Amino acid sequence: MSSAHSTVPTAGSVPSPSSPSSTSSTVSSSASAASAASCGGAAPTIAELLEFVRRTARNEALIASLPLDPEGRTWIRLDGPGGSEAWLIGWPPGTGTGWHDHADSIGAFTTAAGALKEHSLAVRLPTDGWKTLELTDGVDRSRELATGQGRAFGQNHVHEVLNESEDVHAVSVHAYYPPLPRIRRFSRTGAVLRLEQTESPGDWQ
Repeated sequence: MSSAHSTVPTAGSVPSPSSPSSTSSTVSSSASAASAASCGGAAPTIAELLEFVRRTARNEALIASLPLDPEGRTWIRLDGPGGSEAWLIGWPPGTGTGWHDHADSIGAFTTAAGALKEHSLAVRLPTDGWKTLELTDGVDRSRELATGQGRAFGQNHVHEVLNESEDVHAVSVHAYYPPLPRIRRFSRTGAVLRLEQTESPGDWQ
């Protein structure tokens, strides 16, 4: 992606064309390049993805290079370790991703500035063939991720990420491997989860 005004997705942790007033660009940071080299071409582990996003989140010059927009999320694409897909994302106050998953990709993200909140489901959703699903009790999880805090996750992780602040922009770093083959987006009413749409890489790159 070249630098341009574009739309961003409300997709979980990854931008996709759906929201106005967003800016995107692509950079290759020295931190990401070094991390990729250290992996020697091997597929990165969850631990390596988490280390990458934590280290990148401490790169003050890179974090400061992200254009911030009060109207919509902005992002810069990074070179992740071992061929992973990575993003630096800005979150205006009150914005969020909506419920989504990451197909068979593993991933990690860390808050680099401000604070984010993650709601997730401790359940593996069916791969295909359903439109609505009733969730059982006890599957909801929530966590606050202040500056410097992050988390890693395995395949088929279902979550939503929010900046609940009323006046502070948040910034975060995300990495996924393999690069996201698709994102499924969901709506939720009480215990009922509904599959709304499936996006492919062409929808957000």
